[in-house]
Amino acid sequence: MMNIISDAFGLVFTTDVMIAILLSSIYGLVVGSLPGLSATMATALLVPVTFYLSPIAAIATIISASAMAIFSGDIPGALLRIPGTPASAAYTDEAYAMTRKGQAELALGAGLWFSALGGIAGTLSLMLLAPPLAEIALQFSTYEYFWLAFLGLMCATLVARSSPVKAIVSMLLGLMISAVGMENAGGIPRFTFGLPDLLGGIEPIPALVGVFAVSELMRAMVSPEPPQLPRRKFGSILAGQLKLTKKYWWPMTRGNIVGIIIGVLPGAGADMAAWVSYAMSKRFSKEREKFGTGHVEGLVEAGASNNASLASGWVPALLFGVPGDTITAIAIGVLYMKGLNPGPTLFTEKASSMYALYIIFILANIIMIPLGIWMIRGASFVLRAPRAGIMPVILLCCAVGSFATGNSLFAILTVAAFGIMGYVMEANGYPVAAMVLGIVMGTMFEQSFVTSLIKSDGSLLPFFERPVSAVLAALAIGALAWPLLIWLWRRARPMPVRA
Repeated sequence: MMNIISDAFGLVFTTDVMIAILLSSIYGLVVGSLPGLSATMATALLVPVTFYLSPIAAIATIISASAMAIFSGDIPGALLRIPGTPASAAYTDEAYAMTRKGQAELALGAGLWFSALGGIAGTLSLMLLAPPLAEIALQFSTYEYFWLAFLGLMCATLVARSSPVKAIVSMLLGLMISAVGMENAGGIPRFTFGLPDLLGGIEPIPALVGVFAVSELMRAMVSPEPPQLPRRKFGSILAGQLKLTKKYWWPMTRGNIVGIIIGVLPGAGADMAAWVSYAMSKRFSKEREKFGTGHVEGLVEAGASNNASLASGWVPALLFGVPGDTITAIAIGVLYMKGLNPGPTLFTEKASSMYALYIIFILANIIMIPLGIWMIRGASFVLRAPRAGIMPVILLCCAVGSFATGNSLFAILTVAAFGIMGYVMEANGYPVAAMVLGIVMGTMFEQSFVTSLIKSDGSLLPFFERPVSAVLAALAIGALAWPLLIWLWRRARPMPVRA
């Protein structure tokens, strides 16, 4: 064990990895603080850069940038009432109310401090949960992997903010997109429409860049320019945070627990964790009447929760190749590209690489504090950057990055097509995250099902006879039937009689 840990430190503390952590952290802070540019978009734009990095440095860029972007979305939320990321939208009004009361430093300091603590708590959960789960996962066969993929897709539809029907439609669209090409058991071209470029299927990375980056650019084109922040000199950022930690230790702990649980659920992620934790904080607080007037308690719990979920979301991604959220969906593609194929054997055959990831998570959350203070003090300059100058650069990065994935102009057309698709879906309330999970998990879903049928000679009984498979089947079918049961219960409930 000591040899593995020493090897992990040797993998992390190299010049290229440390530079990658530092530069991607600064990049994540800047992108996350710009209104409209999400953490997912920041991560997607980094993928072309990872082609030229070592495996550990490539994953380090994804981890560092996403952790920083989730926090820095709090900055425009607190100062301009414009959330930088969807995760920070849950408590934007609360943070802005504190700014209006002259407590901007306290609001931003709480977001920074408790995000870092939450990220470390999530990392500890990753270190504790993943190894024992890997031992169990070694017993998995294609039957269990089929139900696991099915359960992941259903969970993604259940936690969507839109209606479950729209989420299921989005997920099915993603599955259909994953079926394009001839990489299937029968080797038969599907949905190619006679185009040779579609024979190899739709590459996930251009699709992700289009859905998350180009669609954001299109939304920015039709939305008004956010107001500029007047220059303001901030006082001490972390003053009073230890006092808040002692006073609100239980909300912080509860936020960490909720974030870890939600992060492990496939398809949930930091956005859902922040909303749920803020709602719980308001529900169970002893000072509920202060919420909405600039009360720091909600920021403590939600800030701890969103970064805790970010780390725990890697548990299903590393163990089973099932994305915990859209960021780990992108990370899975990078893992495969770098030869770190997700699965339980990753923890035995490349244990030093796994411990290297743990170290990177902890480092990213530690350096978040000094870099976050720097970012808060420089916020007045970053938030004054004109949108007209930023958006063309992002579009150019999308085009160049997508071309680099396969040296093909077809990849650029793919990015453009998925950008339009993502914009139309979001405008009509269809969650693109469910579609992305369908694209990423479609191959695993189909291959596990077909392989299982071949092994069982066409019989469906083994899907339900094996103990673990039966449990996963019950959970998956329950998740599928849950929206229908809710609808039937509401229909059966007697209507109140008016006097």
